[in-house]
Amino acid sequence: MVPSFFSLRLSCLGLWASGLILVLGFLKLIRLLLRRQRLAKAMGNFPGPPTHWLFGHALEILQTGSLDKVVSWAHQFPYAHQLWFGQFIGFLNIYEPDYAKAVYSRGDPKAPDVYDFLLQWTGRGLLVLEGPKWFQHRKLLTAGFHYDVLKPYVALFAESTRVMLDKWEEKAQEGKSFDIFCDVGHMALDTLMKCIFGRGDTGLGHRDSSYYLAVSDLTLLTQQRLVSFYYHNDFIYWLTPHGRRFLRACQVAHDHTDQVIRERKAALQDEKVRKKTQNRRHLDFLDILLGVQDEDDSKLSDADLRAEVDTFMFEGHDTTTSGISWFLYCMALYPEHQHRCREEVREILGDQDSFQWDDLGKMTYLTMCIKESFRLYPPVPQVYRQLSKPVTFVDGRSLPAGSLISMHIYALHRNSAVWPDPEVFDPLRFSTENASKRHPFAFMPFSAGPRNCIGQQFAMTEMKVVTAMCLLHFEFSLDPSRLPIKMLQLVLRSKNGIHLHLKPLGPGSGK
Repeated sequence: MVPSFFSLRLSCLGLWASGLILVLGFLKLIRLLLRRQRLAKAMGNFPGPPTHWLFGHALEILQTGSLDKVVSWAHQFPYAHQLWFGQFIGFLNIYEPDYAKAVYSRGDPKAPDVYDFLLQWTGRGLLVLEGPKWFQHRKLLTAGFHYDVLKPYVALFAESTRVMLDKWEEKAQEGKSFDIFCDVGHMALDTLMKCIFGRGDTGLGHRDSSYYLAVSDLTLLTQQRLVSFYYHNDFIYWLTPHGRRFLRACQVAHDHTDQVIRERKAALQDEKVRKKTQNRRHLDFLDILLGVQDEDDSKLSDADLRAEVDTFMFEGHDTTTSGISWFLYCMALYPEHQHRCREEVREILGDQDSFQWDDLGKMTYLTMCIKESFRLYPPVPQVYRQLSKPVTFVDGRSLPAGSLISMHIYALHRNSAVWPDPEVFDPLRFSTENASKRHPFAFMPFSAGPRNCIGQQFAMTEMKVVTAMCLLHFEFSLDPSRLPIKMLQLVLRSKNGIHLHLKPLGPGSGK
């Protein structure tokens, strides 16, 4: 009697649970359909390529490659077109300067449909914050990217680069091409460890080494999740092996950052340590964050500190890796420009043993080549916003608040209405005279407007130091059998790596 009673109760509970799941699923579907209707209505005035009944444009993009496909659509649909990832996430995809200005001159927040995937790792740092808290953090963090802070970093960039160049010396002896992307990535991560935490690859403890591995893992897993639509649902993703691996890596990264913050705060209670820190040759990013406060004496909380450190690590790692790697590919592809950059760098260095801060401003031609490589191969090819208020574009068409915008930087930079002969590598596009005539929103490698990349000066400084040293030590040439295949993930990567031949230029070539 009792067992049958319990089995009856369990059966009823099972029916209730099944019914509840069905009701919740039905409500979720209704919500998605209403969202689909709202987005489609908002973008009704903007034609676009035909969509698949289930995948939207995602299937065609995966089959043909999103970057050049969108460039071809940009020729077909001037200014903008609809872009659907599946049936329920629809963006207005824009790639024209006036359209970019209409949205990016404002402070609209990042689109949660994309950037919420990062929250478990980065927390609510500057990348995803909005409103008054974003403004407060932006103001506080600006101190960390002041010229006086960046100047001593030149030596740190050079130190990490030398380690990479020594590794390349050994690889070059084999006379074969090799993939430079991974080595550049390790160098960029090592640099960030020094600039954020004050320590790098040399003398790392077990905890620091684990952190290195965790950040690499998190970057890879986030990219994988973005392109796998069945991973977009949190409930499903956290049940998968990849989701559990992501959570474990997050825990390692958070434990490391929390521990360093605790140790640094405890050490700064000591007057002697505090004075020693202030008199150091350079302050790391964490030192600066611990010291900043606004006019109301408000400081960043421990959670905010961790979020900003993790955000800087995320934003400064793969983007720099992509920028440096594709620049060196451009140098290999266009040897005449490589030669001219190298001669300029040699002339600036002269009899010095290393670069100084003031040398970087003299690298005129190298800087133009870096910008032209950013145009053709932007490290972040696509960024997303959600409109906080309606917008009306230059041609009279408009979108209501809540609409999603995709700024396709790659297509903007190859827009033939803006850039004559867009596929041609021409650094002189960025001469002072030519740049002054161009629309201010025609070139957006670091986004634009009030929410532009706060670390762009940091990135450009690192780019100049690293690439100048690379060109002094090696001559770069292509491997015709292993040309890179562009691939859009979080950053611009290559499906098969970036394989180059490196020819050492002999002792003394890099001073």
